[in-house]
Amino acid sequence: MAEPNRNDEPIVIKKYANRRLYNTATSSYVTLDHLAQMVRDSVDFVVHDAKSGEDITRQVLTHIIVEEESKGTNLLPLSFLRQLISLYGDSLQTMVPSYLEQTMKAFSGNQDHIREVMDQAFVGNNAMKPFEDMARQNMAMFENAMKMFNPMNAQGEASNEATPQAPAAEEDNDDLRAQLEQMQKQLNELSKRG
Repeated sequence: MAEPNRNDEPIVIKKYANRRLYNTATSSYVTLDHLAQMVRDSVDFVVHDAKSGEDITRQVLTHIIVEEESKGTNLLPLSFLRQLISLYGDSLQTMVPSYLEQTMKAFSGNQDHIREVMDQAFVGNNAMKPFEDMARQNMAMFENAMKMFNPMNAQGEASNEATPQAPAAEEDNDDLRAQLEQMQKQLNELSKRG
C-alpha cells in the first residue's frame, strides 16, 4: 500500500480545499486510512495545504487519531484527555510535548518485551507478573512527571487540601488493577484450554 521512501526526505502529501489528500510520491489520491497505514509502516510524510503551502501535518495526524477513536479503538482514557486539555494555556504546557514524547519512546521500547510476554503467556502460570511490574514502573514514572506539573509538590510544600486529581489517580489505579486481574483470568482460562 505505502511505498517506503527511498531517500531521507519525507513524502509530501497535499491537502486540497475539497479535503482530498494527494500523495506526490505515488501521484495518487489517498485517504486518512492510507496515511494511518503509512505511519504504522514508519513511512515519513508531511502534509501541506495545497493552496497556502502551510504545514498541516499535526492537524491531519490529530484527525487520524479522532477517526480511530470514533471507530471504537479507544486508546486515550478520558482522564488522560481531561488532563491534557487542562494543560492547554497552563504555564507548564511547554513541558508537556517533550514529556509525552519521552513517555511514548519508553513505551515503544517496552513493546518488544510485551510481545515476548504475550507469546509466552500460555506457557507459564505467572504470565501477568511482567505486566504488573511494567505497569508499576510506568505508573511511578507518570506520577513523578505529574509532580513536575504541580508547583506545590515541586516546591516540597504540603497542602492541607486534597488535590482534585488524587481521587482520580486512585480510581485509575483501581481500574488498572481490575483490568490486570481480568486479563490474568482470561489468560488462565486460555492456558487451561490449550
